[in-house]
Parts: sequence; C-alpha cells; structure tokens
Amino acid sequence: MQIEVLKSKIHRVKVTQADINYIGSITIDEDLMEKANLIENERVYIYNINNGARFDTYVIKGEKGSGVIGLNGAAARLVQIDDLLIIVSFATMDFEQAKTFKPTVIFPKNNKM
Repeated sequence: MQIEVLKSKIHRVKVTQADINYIGSITIDEDLMEKANLIENERVYIYNINNGARFDTYVIKGEKGSGVIGLNGAAARLVQIDDLLIIVSFATMDFEQAKTFKPTVIFPKNNKM
C-alpha cells in the first residue's frame, strides 16, 4: 500500500511580493528551498495563516539569501504582502517506509535561515 505523507514544511514565512501579471507559481529563496528539501517545479501547498486561503502551485527558485516569498499569477490574489504562510509538500511512499520517515520542517526567522 502507498500513502502520502508530509515531506517538507516551511513554517511561518512572510509574503514579500505578489505579482498577478506573472505566469504562476511561488518564488522561494533558494536557501529556504535547500533547507526545506524542496526542488524547483515541485508541487507545494500554501496555507495562508492570515486569511485561511489554501491552494497549491509549483516552486520557482528565488535569489539565494534574498528571503523572497513571492506569489505569482492567480495565487497573488490570495495573499497580501506580509501575510504569514505555511508551505508544505508531500511524498508518496510505502506504508511501512512511511512509519519511520522523518519530514524536513524548518522555522525561518525573517524569511532567512
């Protein structure tokens, strides 16, 4: 049996930009991506702590060390600058493997590690 489990989590980062006129996605500082074990184009789920919005998109690599968390395209309508977000991704794995799997969870300060 295969199940889906939490793989990566960035807990409580601030939105730094929102660009409706962009193709789509979320731009994340490369440092945060590396620390959270996320890769470019990976599907992520976004939970907006401020307004309760929940949606999914894919990751675009942002400038290393910039602290950027930028929502692009239609997703930009679901956030305001300075909103707090939780960003998560999941992995599918064997049920027995999932029992011992440990997700990567990070708690950035001011969008930096």
